Amino acid sequence: MKIYKLFLLFVGGLLLNSCGAYFNQPIIQQEARQGEFSGSTQNLLDLPDAQTPVEVAVYNFRDQTGQYKSVENGSTFSTAVTQGATAILLKALEDSNWFIPIERENLSNLTTERNIIRNTKQEYIKNLNPNEPPLPPLKYAGIILEGGIVSYDTNIVTGGLGARYFGIGGSTKYRQDRITVYLRMVSTSNGEILKTVYISKTILSQALDASFFRFVKFQRLLEAETGITQNEPVQLAVKDAVEKAVKALIIEGVQDGYWSAKGGNQVNQELVESYIQEKKEEQSIKLYDRIFQEKQKPNYFSVMSGVSLIDGDYSQQKPGFYFRADYGHSLTNSFDVELAASLFQANNDYQYKNEYLSVDLNARFNILPNDNFGPFIYAGPGFIFDHRSEETDQDDLTRSFFKMQYGLGLIYTLNESLDFKLIAEQNLVLSDLLDGVENGKRDDFYYNIGFGIQYRFGFKKSDNLNSVTNEN
Repeated sequence: MKIYKLFLLFVGGLLLNSCGAYFNQPIIQQEARQGEFSGSTQNLLDLPDAQTPVEVAVYNFRDQTGQYKSVENGSTFSTAVTQGATAILLKALEDSNWFIPIERENLSNLTTERNIIRNTKQEYIKNLNPNEPPLPPLKYAGIILEGGIVSYDTNIVTGGLGARYFGIGGSTKYRQDRITVYLRMVSTSNGEILKTVYISKTILSQALDASFFRFVKFQRLLEAETGITQNEPVQLAVKDAVEKAVKALIIEGVQDGYWSAKGGNQVNQELVESYIQEKKEEQSIKLYDRIFQEKQKPNYFSVMSGVSLIDGDYSQQKPGFYFRADYGHSLTNSFDVELAASLFQANNDYQYKNEYLSVDLNARFNILPNDNFGPFIYAGPGFIFDHRSEETDQDDLTRSFFKMQYGLGLIYTLNESLDFKLIAEQNLVLSDLLDGVENGKRDDFYYNIGFGIQYRFGFKKSDNLNSVTNEN
């Protein structure tokens, strides 16, 4: 029975990841429904009204990738990306209430129908009603929107996770694609390209399954499996990217003074400031969702606490306390020097217990210096000072030991000034007397694990250059 309970718990845990889709599986036919909102639809609808909507024409906003859907066996002539991007763009322009879209995609159909109306008026209506007004002229656009879907990159990230034990197992897989659109605004008066925006959107596909295969009795085999696959619709991803591109085009047009919101300068300023902050955050996120935050402040001070574990000549080993404070200076974006002071406890339970002070000088190499989360390694020499005398059991810093330390850590950047830091290091003492006992040929050593906060300060290099320039 324990096996069955374990299986049910495992399957339940897997299904909770995608419970929304799993418990709403399509069993019966569904009626037609209104199209879904994308992630950017509501943001587009929430824009303030334009002071004066602008006539805009879209001749063709098409798929420029030329890609076809990939299949395991054979070939297919079905395109990987929707061919109706022009309709999606026109809908986004209409929803924004900043533009008056003019039909240009099927202009020949429109002109043909107008000719039919004109001929009909001339042949039949004019004789009956000579005062019949002529057909009004077509509207013309001051702006043409061009561009298209320029790339559809598949399998930019793939991965998964799985486990199986005694016939019970499960796995999850995922794949991420990416679509990219460009949208540019062209003036019809002189052909000048006024603005170009570039938007990308990832497309996620997930698969989840769990299975059970086990003999419960002699010649009695129990086998069960379940699973689900979710694929984000490509059309919805295109809609999301196009709507975000339209919003970006509107606000950048406000920023450059091409048009204005109905509320005037105050509303324009709020729109632009919010957009600039959003754009700055999004541009700091590079490919594979890596957030880049350049560490411009050269100095930092950090405090940490954790545990220390000595490995010496005594058999009993227990964690002791560990406190550390350090100051560092960034010589380059990847290379720092640090000066650290630590207080730690060597704890061998009832056999030996003592506190020590240490001073370390480290060279630190940041493996991913511009990421907001990344590892680093460090190494350097140090000194240990005995915090307590063996004879008087009082504070005494006369005994000292030379050591070498190396370690690795992780740093997470909250903002320009604050980081979280986690380290794990090994300290190699060049003596066998750290615990007061000399036994064997191996020197004593100990481990430190700490977690803390780091504060960055100082002036940016660019700020220093600007101040010098202003003084000159």
